[in-house]
Amino acid sequence: MFNNIPPITRNIIIINVIVYLISNFIFKGLYDSLVGYYPFSPLFKSWQVITHMFMHAPLDEPGGIMHILFNMFTLFSFGPILEQTLGDKKYLILYFASGLGSFFLFNLWNFVEIQQIVSGLESLGVNASEIYSRVSLNTAEYLTFHASSQEAQNLADQLYRDLRSPMLGASGAIFGVVAAFATLYPDSKIGIMFIPVPIKVKYLLPIIVVISVYLGVSGNGGGIAHLAHVGGALVGWLLARIWKKHLYRFN
Repeated sequence: MFNNIPPITRNIIIINVIVYLISNFIFKGLYDSLVGYYPFSPLFKSWQVITHMFMHAPLDEPGGIMHILFNMFTLFSFGPILEQTLGDKKYLILYFASGLGSFFLFNLWNFVEIQQIVSGLESLGVNASEIYSRVSLNTAEYLTFHASSQEAQNLADQLYRDLRSPMLGASGAIFGVVAAFATLYPDSKIGIMFIPVPIKVKYLLPIIVVISVYLGVSGNGGGIAHLAHVGGALVGWLLARIWKKHLYRFN
């Protein structure tokens, strides 16, 4: 059955699984290098814009294995028909452009939040560059920093955490795939857990996007990069809208 999956989808799944196995069982230090950090964090490297799409929650975290399993199952469910419809080149563009879009939107929101923290620190007489210089230190070493007030300390701790918080997973790229599927096949029905009847994707996708925006902006996301999902979905929707007009002329 796996051999019958179109080659691009199949190879993306294989690469994700291989990277997951290597990073969890052979070279655990890969996480620090390949996950995506905030672009102005000292921990950020240019290649992370791409490599974060192939990293998933570590196996030793609670529910870690479900991160990659859910993502790969979703890609397996929606990817093949899109790959056959769009062709190899457009499908690759869709996948990686959606991943890049998710990275951009997530970090655009990060930029807004971090600038607010920096402004708050400066108003309290704390130089934010001192926190930036400590980002590469582990938590125990960072804790030697003491601000002049509890309010300043709380902001400094938040900035330290934000600059060290990684973005990882194929979810943004996969949301782009799902959004493209919903755009090209809006009346397709899919079953959702806990909902007894199938729902058309043209109704389901907007609901998911609205919920993701709310969770991302409100900060109630529970450690999930919801705005990354929105960024991927937006790119997937835009590309599918553009290609839909000429789908059968330029395959």
